[in-house]
Amino acid sequence: MAPLISRYACPRLDPQTPGDDGIINHLAALPLFSTLSASELNRIAASARKILSLKGEILFHKGDQCHGFYLIVSGKVKLLFNSLGGSEKVIEILMPGQSFGESAMFMEQPYPLSAQALSNASFIYITKTSVLQALESNSQLARKLITSLSSSLHQLFQNQELNGMRSGKQRIVDYILRQLKPAATLGAVPVVTLPASKCTIASHMGITAEHFSRILHELVETELITVYGKKIEILDLAELRSLLDGPGEREH
Repeated sequence: MAPLISRYACPRLDPQTPGDDGIINHLAALPLFSTLSASELNRIAASARKILSLKGEILFHKGDQCHGFYLIVSGKVKLLFNSLGGSEKVIEILMPGQSFGESAMFMEQPYPLSAQALSNASFIYITKTSVLQALESNSQLARKLITSLSSSLHQLFQNQELNGMRSGKQRIVDYILRQLKPAATLGAVPVVTLPASKCTIASHMGITAEHFSRILHELVETELITVYGKKIEILDLAELRSLLDGPGEREH
């Protein structure tokens, strides 16, 4: 059973000055804001804040009021909820450059999930008020926002559909391959570093940690991979990919 996340402290504001070049540069790199002018970016940055968080700390709990969204500058985050029995279900694992919280912000609803740092991390918190002001003067931003939210929803549905048709082994293989950086395939032995613990990744894929470990062991036994903690060496990339082509196996 996963620990209840409410035991962790809340993140802290960075002493960095609101609206400084560091925040502006990160906002400018976000695809959502690529159509904004320098003056529009400055207005959003003026009310933005940089937040620091230690591993395990909570950015927000399910049910908290939403007044803005987050851009990950460094570190990793998981979005999750806890069942009544206290077990944890991980919905998403997010990396630097990704943002989260936009949908709740525009629906004017409390956060439907909790967000917890998987490592020491830093974020830029962007206020709802500043985004609404930018939307009033920039129609391209509105279109980009609609596209971004629609794309996220489509990806969620697609992942659910694929997981429903695939076996546990295929889900794990697909996850490993999606972590593979393009440059990693150029070396003699491609290496993947898992972004979170096996338990967290298993929860994200809807399987038990025991099942996750058993499948990894089977892949090691068939000499497709080797595992060193969070690092996975891919010994036979072509054969590993071929496992995704067949029909899903019945789970035991």
